[in-house]
Amino acid sequence: MKAAVLPAYNEDLQILEDLELEGPKANEIKVKVAASGVCHSDLSILQGRLPVMPPVILGHEGAGIVEEVGEGVTRFKPGDHVVISWVPQCGTCYTCEHGQPQLCETGAMVAVTAGMLDGTYRFTRDGEPIRQMQATGTFSEYTVVPEISAVKIDDDMPLDKAALIGCGVLTGVGAAVNVANVQKGDTVAVIGCGGVGLNAIQGARIAGAERIFAVDTAASKLDLAKEFGATDLIDASSGDPVMAVKEQTGIGTLGMPRGVDVTLEVVGFAETLKQAIGMTRAGGKTVFVGAPQLGATLELDIFMDLFAMQKIITGAFYGGSDVNRDVPKLVDLYKSGELKLDELVSRRIKLEDVNEAFRAIEKGEVARSVIIYD
Repeated sequence: MKAAVLPAYNEDLQILEDLELEGPKANEIKVKVAASGVCHSDLSILQGRLPVMPPVILGHEGAGIVEEVGEGVTRFKPGDHVVISWVPQCGTCYTCEHGQPQLCETGAMVAVTAGMLDGTYRFTRDGEPIRQMQATGTFSEYTVVPEISAVKIDDDMPLDKAALIGCGVLTGVGAAVNVANVQKGDTVAVIGCGGVGLNAIQGARIAGAERIFAVDTAASKLDLAKEFGATDLIDASSGDPVMAVKEQTGIGTLGMPRGVDVTLEVVGFAETLKQAIGMTRAGGKTVFVGAPQLGATLELDIFMDLFAMQKIITGAFYGGSDVNRDVPKLVDLYKSGELKLDELVSRRIKLEDVNEAFRAIEKGEVARSVIIYD
């Protein structure tokens, strides 16, 4: 079978057609992948910014059709349509039972091994194991994933659109709705208007935000942000974006510009993280959505930002999503016309075009390239 494999950091993916895929073991399913988004997190692994050891099949934002089920599988049968989740959620561990399934203690194993929950691998080449990102590996025609890494969806949901829900949509919309808890009438700023940022914007819109400031340096991304619900566009390349936002939010403490109720940072750089904190009003919430480099640090004015101004600063891993709750909700929102998915797809490509898709991400040319399998 064919898959795109990262052979080493900072190298192009290789399209290999001689991989072998073992069938699903207990509590696993085999999926014929229909579509996979090409996400910035895949690029971060290629660049060595996220610690997944090559050789590895990348891709973690996908959807497909169940082809085979392993022993003990009860939630799926062959023919079911599924969205693949890159965070397995068991539903029974401490964090799952405490309302934080995105931090599932059982599912965390796949981030360490880049294999199955038991630490073994299903893909091999010439007898040597090939890892798969987050137990997904959707840059492949077929994959085997844990049963708890998939969510059944309606058969009439287009799989090329459903694939986007698996990462970018859950992460962005979830950050706004689940983590930031945006309320009707709130003012919101979103820094970074790529694929995840656009979903944060539409999450804030769906939640009822009154004003949504889209902040980016690319005019093309700002134009797209308006289509997803941004009411104000801030070009961060032409001045101080913090003051550009704050000056439009009224006068607050000590006669200074107030700032927004919620800021969602979707870049992951220290500079934009500090900007996000600066844009947030006293008593407001700053949510870090973009993945920073492992080991990155950030200096804070603890007295002013945390103590005197009582800002809430938090991360948003996988949008704080409970996939078994949120995936069906997002499917329903798409069907009702409230959630934009078609507009996220910048390019429909073949697996062989994946390296060009990465270059398009680096150039800021796309919201999402989507690999379509025959």
